[in-house]
Amino acid sequence: MPDLISSVHPIRVLLADDHPVVRFGLRRALQEAGDMLLVAETDHGDDVGMLIERHAPQVVMLNIRMPGQNGIEVARRVRAMGNGVRLLVLTSRDDDETIKGAQRAGVDGYLLKTSTLEQIIQALRDVVAGQPVFSPEVAAKWTGFAGRSSPPDLLSARELEVLNLAGKGFTNKAIAMQLRISNRTVQTHLTRVYHKLDVASRTEAVMRAIAFGWIPAPDFYEI
Repeated sequence: MPDLISSVHPIRVLLADDHPVVRFGLRRALQEAGDMLLVAETDHGDDVGMLIERHAPQVVMLNIRMPGQNGIEVARRVRAMGNGVRLLVLTSRDDDETIKGAQRAGVDGYLLKTSTLEQIIQALRDVVAGQPVFSPEVAAKWTGFAGRSSPPDLLSARELEVLNLAGKGFTNKAIAMQLRISNRTVQTHLTRVYHKLDVASRTEAVMRAIAFGWIPAPDFYEI
């Protein structure tokens, strides 16, 4: 049973999938979860941006193949909006090209439709909490692509250094000593990173950078 806070402030979900049966099952699962609120749903990729602006979801669950813009194109557009919405792909596709495209688009999780409804609901909670989630079949490929990724133009080399050390568990003081800069400079870099990634905390920044493949992670969370 969800706690009182979750019941009062449910996770706001937007569902984008062109399969009516899939939407029906997910709609029921969200209703039964107790801490989820389905604010809108659509079967067309072109509707997602408008629905985000109208209903302010915290997370969008995306199919890859949809009429109009596909899930990867939608993810790119949502990231360009800079609204902090989490993106969870739910698809039957596990080919390299699609997974790599989703990674480059900046999604926060990638599940296959072989996942159980319980796993999908928990994945929604996890990505909203800032933790990337992947089906086991996807995780190995994702980490492989991440290892070959180039640093993004969005962050400077120093900001990536600071973020990488933060991901290894270094405190601000330890990062300052490692890079021979002041604590204030470390905090300035982190503040800029938060702004550029549209996040509110160190954990969110690290998790998003890992999900984007910008910094390495020893282990990925798998369902």
